[in-house]
Amino acid sequence: MTGDESFDSEEPLSIAVTGAAGYIGSRVVDRLQATHPDWELTAIDNFYLGDVREIGDVTVQHVDVRDRRRLEDALSGSDVVMHLAAISGVDDCEEQPDLTYETNVYGTENVAWFCRKTGAAMIFPFSMAVLGDPSSFPITADQPRDPMNWYGRTKLLNERAIETYADGAFPAHLFLKSNLYGDHRIGDRVVSKGTVINFFLDRVFAGETLTVYEPGTQARNYVHVKDIARAYVRSAERLAGQLAAGETGVERYELASDEDPSVRTVADRIQSIAGEFDVDVDVELVENPRAGGETLVSEFAVDTSSARETLGWEVRHSIEGTVRERLERRLG
Repeated sequence: MTGDESFDSEEPLSIAVTGAAGYIGSRVVDRLQATHPDWELTAIDNFYLGDVREIGDVTVQHVDVRDRRRLEDALSGSDVVMHLAAISGVDDCEEQPDLTYETNVYGTENVAWFCRKTGAAMIFPFSMAVLGDPSSFPITADQPRDPMNWYGRTKLLNERAIETYADGAFPAHLFLKSNLYGDHRIGDRVVSKGTVINFFLDRVFAGETLTVYEPGTQARNYVHVKDIARAYVRSAERLAGQLAAGETGVERYELASDEDPSVRTVADRIQSIAGEFDVDVDVELVENPRAGGETLVSEFAVDTSSARETLGWEVRHSIEGTVRERLERRLG
């Protein structure tokens, strides 16, 4: 299958997206409208961080995944639930552990319980944070779990719960997802999030130093938010066939690119490209406030063959291309 083909679905699907007001969710809803205009879409969010209220002709409903009764009312009739609502990021989870537990653990189990009762399929990203320090490379979704922080622990609990609920009841796709970057447009607004590369670019535009947590050699894999959104659309298309065939249980996929530079390398690369636009940028190593709470491995290659071969997914964006596009948009 090539990246431009679609899975066959005889009947239009009803798709619900939690976290639809956020960075990824709003892009997913936008892409679903563009690729499957006949599908019925339900978008929900509690607007804790995301604040997109309208996506094309879809209004994002105010629903909190912690409120099981209201959640099930909103999801009623859905064939597929893309569960993207979460408290994400190491710092936010450490600062608000109770909210993180209620949202990530209890909220996700509410969604999975709805799917078990109704047979709706489920899509869920569970983050590289579940791995801790990867044991070997390239990384695959079947490697041992050893999360180093509360965010990773909640995602591991989610993974195990969904596997249990899905058994014999509904098909689910779980995505081991790399670090995101890039932005996208919804109507006349640009939607972004302060992930590593986006954070660096924001500091370039503000005339500020790019601060790199020590030691700086720690590698991450980076994938564009638009590429992630396309993967979730492909996932929904595959799930349509699995629902029709009566399949149940979990499939895991890795979503990543072939770019896994160190954080210092990313900063230096952005500094160099900014220089081409006559913008002087300083890079500085600073004390790591997450010492002991994040992986410091110097490589982060990921095996994405499963997503490529089964979902027909491919990466279309690069770090350098995205950085240049952002700089040209702001400074060109």
